[in-house]
Amino acid sequence: MSEKKVHEDQKYIDGLAKNNSFIIQAIYDKFVPKVVNYIRQNSGDHDRAQDVVQDVIVTIYHQATEKDLQLTCPFDAYFFLLCKRRWLNELKKSSNKEVTINEEIVSTDEPVQEMVLDTEVFDEKQTLFDELFKKLGKACQELLAKTFEIKSMEEVAAALGISYAYARKKKSLCIGQLTKMAQESPQYLHIKSL
Repeated sequence: MSEKKVHEDQKYIDGLAKNNSFIIQAIYDKFVPKVVNYIRQNSGDHDRAQDVVQDVIVTIYHQATEKDLQLTCPFDAYFFLLCKRRWLNELKKSSNKEVTINEEIVSTDEPVQEMVLDTEVFDEKQTLFDELFKKLGKACQELLAKTFEIKSMEEVAAALGISYAYARKKKSLCIGQLTKMAQESPQYLHIKSL
């Protein structure tokens, strides 16, 4: 089986990852109007559409910088489907009003569907991690935050004013606690089933 070819629209992913203002503006000019129009036609307004766009762009940015996202489909289809699904999830959560969905714009392209699912799973994992991280004690949060910032445990220990041995042991205990909380979470089981 051959490896999937990176799409020429990878430039949008790379531009987001590098905070390239030219690329970000191009995304807003080329792709956002279609999303805004879709959301406005489907029980939303301009402000809520902008919120969805912003959330999706942040998710793509995080996946690009943390997981080296490689686009294997057109950016337009990928971005639109992510925004559409995010909007539909918001509508489901606040289903106290009648919802009409205009389904004339749909992507049935398998690579697009696959990429969108990967991004949604990444986003759910990130959200779960953020929620569980906040439940850790202050000492664990501080230590783990430093290890994300600084790669060397010697430097982490020095920055926190603790011994190297204690920093390593404490990091192991904190990660163990985070892992246990994740495995006991119903959200984790849902993500794992995807």
